[in-house]
Amino acid sequence: YTHPAVAEAAVVGLPDERWIEAVTAVVVLRGEADESELIAHAREKLASFKAPKRVVFVEALPRNASGKILKRQLRDELA
Repeated sequence: YTHPAVAEAAVVGLPDERWIEAVTAVVVLRGEADESELIAHAREKLASFKAPKRVVFVEALPRNASGKILKRQLRDELA
């Protein structure tokens, strides 16, 4: 399910005091959107436990030579 303001996204688990690990969306925007709007959109489309608890905005997602998103690097940078 896509949001028109999102160019690309990755989802990672980041440390959280309450949940131990929280679903976090890392998003590159192509339009205007804020964290609450994107979380609400995800909650409409996904089960509540699958929806992100947080959204982090970045300029670009890190990729390897074959174009795959480096989720481990994202987790390390954001943790």
